[in-house]
Amino acid sequence: MNFRRGLRREEPEINFIPLIDLLLVILIFLLVTTTYSRFSELQVNLPSAAVDSAAERPVEISVTVSTESRYAIDGQVTAWRDTGSFAQLLSKAASGRNDPTIVVYADAGASHQAVINVLEAARIAGLGKVSFATQTGGSARRP
Repeated sequence: MNFRRGLRREEPEINFIPLIDLLLVILIFLLVTTTYSRFSELQVNLPSAAVDSAAERPVEISVTVSTESRYAIDGQVTAWRDTGSFAQLLSKAASGRNDPTIVVYADAGASHQAVINVLEAARIAGLGKVSFATQTGGSARRP
């Protein structure tokens, strides 16, 4: 019996080739899945804080339409006869004013036709700038 055969051990070898293959696959995976961000500059021109002139508010003619289809021009209640007569009243209110804007304050319960009547009268009077006033919460604010 030869018990000395086990004394002469061979040195274990570490094979680095599979490790290199694995690291190469991981490196390729990281290169493909990485997103590269490019930082670009945005040119911003900030406004100056100089106060040269105050912004002028446009000339307004307020037309109020109530729930009962009653009309008021600049706070003065007017009787509705027809579109032509209301257009004359709007023209009269616009005389002496430079390019006025009609602001319609219509009650939530007012009929659509009552508002359309105001728009038609403004068209007949030759007043092209029409705006609608809105209310955001709280109580109604009318001139």
